Amino acid sequence: MAVTKPDFDVAIIGGGPAGGSMGSYLAKAGVSCVIFERELFPRPHVGESLVPSAMRVFRDLDFLDQMEEAKFPHKFGAAWTAEDRGAYDMNFQGGFKDVDVLAPESHVDIRFNERQQDGVDREYTYHVDRSKFDLMLLQHANKLGSAVYEGVKVNAVDFEAENPVVHFNMGRNVKDMGVSARIVIDASGRNTFLGNQLKLKVKDPVFDQYAIHTWFNNYDRKVFAKKDEHRDFIFIHFLPISNTWIWQIPITGSVTSIGVVTQKKNFAKSRQDREAFFWGAVGSRPALSDALRRADQMHAFKDEGDYSYAMKQVCGDRWLMIGDAGRFVDPIFSTGVSIALNSSRFAHKNVLAALEKGDYSRQSFSEFENKIRLGTKNWYEFISVYYRLNVLFTYFVGDPRYRLDVLKLLQGDVYDDAAPPVLQKMKSMVSEVENNEKHPWHKLLGDMTVDLFREVSA
Repeated sequence: MAVTKPDFDVAIIGGGPAGGSMGSYLAKAGVSCVIFERELFPRPHVGESLVPSAMRVFRDLDFLDQMEEAKFPHKFGAAWTAEDRGAYDMNFQGGFKDVDVLAPESHVDIRFNERQQDGVDREYTYHVDRSKFDLMLLQHANKLGSAVYEGVKVNAVDFEAENPVVHFNMGRNVKDMGVSARIVIDASGRNTFLGNQLKLKVKDPVFDQYAIHTWFNNYDRKVFAKKDEHRDFIFIHFLPISNTWIWQIPITGSVTSIGVVTQKKNFAKSRQDREAFFWGAVGSRPALSDALRRADQMHAFKDEGDYSYAMKQVCGDRWLMIGDAGRFVDPIFSTGVSIALNSSRFAHKNVLAALEKGDYSRQSFSEFENKIRLGTKNWYEFISVYYRLNVLFTYFVGDPRYRLDVLKLLQGDVYDDAAPPVLQKMKSMVSEVENNEKHPWHKLLGDMTVDLFREVSA
């Protein structure tokens, strides 16, 4: 019996970085694909800082020149600050067998060019205005040959049909429309379309972070820059509020994104109270507060929630999930966009092979599934160590024995090592602090401890 030819080889739900990059990879390879995006681009979006592993994707897609032409700020490194050196500077003799003196700094920074990355030929990545960046990437996919339907809300995917059918409404058209494809890829971001339809979504038992953020014009980034080159670094400012921190991300030469990330229990219900929380949190760092009060707030505050979740599975027969649709952890290390881009880099190879063989079973996507699970597991453990004992993170960044191993993780190279040695060392040291109530760092332990180093998904 002949199989009916579908409308497209691949249907992609979502036109953000995951969908745009996947559409670009597939169209460049000659695959017939369509991208459904419910919003009309450009639109603002959180997640404005990239990690260097994203550069491999831009190179693959011949997109680097466009990134340069857009004049996005170059991101050469990252820095972390704390207000009070006294809370972090300790001369603790002994305790760890191979550590004589523990003296983490209240300001640590790292440059990406300290470690060479295979396939990355530049010393920097980018900070991006997501409304501009996402539109550019989606247009690139369209230019390469992907059909793009914007302003289209996908209602359901019918997997009972001979080829899966994506059902949607276009504009004010109330009539249900459908497009068939051999493979459906969910790139819907934190909307997790297939995760919800197939009831695969698992709430993270540890992380329940929320964020409130906006842009400021004329914020003086020299306040925390120890050198001129630091002004375009991403800054993470530690706060004396439990499990709470602030991001500082350059958007242009004068515009800076500032966001407070905190636990749900700290997150007020009313918008007015949330804004008060933002300024209260910022006020715990007087230098930052003074600089922001002198700057011009450009937009109303926006909040984000439901940050962390996993899926019981990220692919199945004739479908797979990429980017935030399959997993989101926490934004502390700017992983969101880069995981989206790299999941397309890994997954498109399995998709091309499946199309060539005519085998669309879950097993056809197993290489991608194993790779992305490994990478997100490593991110998860890295973030878990940070929240459990962030003083340990700054110590490892400052220790020459571990610095480059930490940098490897910060660069986004997390997909090839099942157990990165530096993570194992960090976990061991956290356990030692946990088990020694007399350790001077014991009182600095965070309270995100449930199943700390176990993958939450099945």
